[in-house]
Amino acid sequence: MTTLNFDCLILIFDEIRTDKKSLYSCLFVNKKWCNIMVPILWKHSLYKISTLREEKIFNTILSCLPLSSKQLLFDNNIKLPSTILLKPPLFNYISFCNFPETEVIKKIIEMVLGNNNRYYQINLLEQEIYKLFVSQCKAIKELQWRTLQPLSLFPGALTCFSQLYSLFIDIHSLNSNAIYEMAQICNNLNSLSIYNCSQDSPELISLIDAQKNLKRVYLYTIVKKGTCIELCNALARKGNTINDLYFNSVGTIPPSFLTSLINLKWISLNTRDYEDDSEEIEELKQCLAISEFPNLQILKIDGLSCFKELAMLIEKTKGNLSHIDIYNIDGDVAKNTKMFIKAIANNCPNLKLLFTFIEPKDFIHIKSLLINCKYLKALRLDSLDVDENDNIGDELLDILTKFSPISLNDIAISGGWKYSIDTFERFLESYRERSLHYFYLIYNVQYCITESHKIIISKYIDEGVIKYSFL
Repeated sequence: MTTLNFDCLILIFDEIRTDKKSLYSCLFVNKKWCNIMVPILWKHSLYKISTLREEKIFNTILSCLPLSSKQLLFDNNIKLPSTILLKPPLFNYISFCNFPETEVIKKIIEMVLGNNNRYYQINLLEQEIYKLFVSQCKAIKELQWRTLQPLSLFPGALTCFSQLYSLFIDIHSLNSNAIYEMAQICNNLNSLSIYNCSQDSPELISLIDAQKNLKRVYLYTIVKKGTCIELCNALARKGNTINDLYFNSVGTIPPSFLTSLINLKWISLNTRDYEDDSEEIEELKQCLAISEFPNLQILKIDGLSCFKELAMLIEKTKGNLSHIDIYNIDGDVAKNTKMFIKAIANNCPNLKLLFTFIEPKDFIHIKSLLINCKYLKALRLDSLDVDENDNIGDELLDILTKFSPISLNDIAISGGWKYSIDTFERFLESYRERSLHYFYLIYNVQYCITESHKIIISKYIDEGVIKYSFL
């Protein structure tokens, strides 16, 4: 029988790369197969490690430490497991690995030091482990940088980080000189996530300015310390390349840079997890109103009531919006749902998902939305406030019954509106020929869904009209 060449084996093993049990058995076929399998098995060995395998994998990693590191640790009374000191490893396992996340390094340290809380020993062991990975990993694509260890200053950093594609950094945990050095090493980041971004830092600005094609930016703020004016200016300078943006504090990150991001395709704003004052919120609303994102595809807003400004923004898009998700707003100040729904109906022919709030007086405008948005798949309509009117939800159900596009099979509507039993059942019956993949009645402070409604839902679940629901 002709022996398969190396490239053919690689292709075959790649097809079963998720079947770790089969891959492991291939190790024992012969030396050639073993040499192919070891890199494949170790590539993702540090993700989702089972408790039973942790100690063995961690010991193998420690066995790859150079003799100088082992001696340094020994001199500082850090005792490595005796098994790793007996003989060198058969392979350079570290060179096959993806760069480890912080949690993995912490677990290795805990395994070696146990409850020893002496900082200098923890820091030294952490340093030597990170030095090992920086020196042996080549051209890694992703890095979560949440340690004070100056990774970019370690030997081998240029080879390790020069091809970085995605970088997550906790700005409070980093060495400023190391960030400056990283700006010199990598300039092809596609995605940059900045955690604890609470004040301007020159090193962070230099990192952003060094990037040639930055497309995704995620800004997370927990504690407000200052205002990131220079950070906003740096992001504005990347306005031609940034496609995706998430941020959660206009108090720390002034929103004025939004108007420069002319090529945005995805934007997510969260003002719920962080308290901004009214002036800052008003500034954000005005920036949304005057911004132009013609290529926008996904719009997510959490905790901000600004239907008028969002309507003005949507009116300047070019029909590419496919997902609109408005969540957790303040019903007491929400207005202009009519303007918002009409803007969607007139400007979003390719819409597939709409999650929003609406007032019953604006139900009538859902009709034009359903007619114009022919590709709509998922619709969630929540109530803004309590409405005592009898069977106020019947109007909405009638519109959904008559005008829903064939594609719409995922529906959630407020349980705070009252629905007559006849209209409720007529709506569900209209889906008998196409089925509802998902149907849900959103729980509100005022919940008007009775046992009779639940019995009807159960009936249509049993008959296969509704695939999934929560009663």
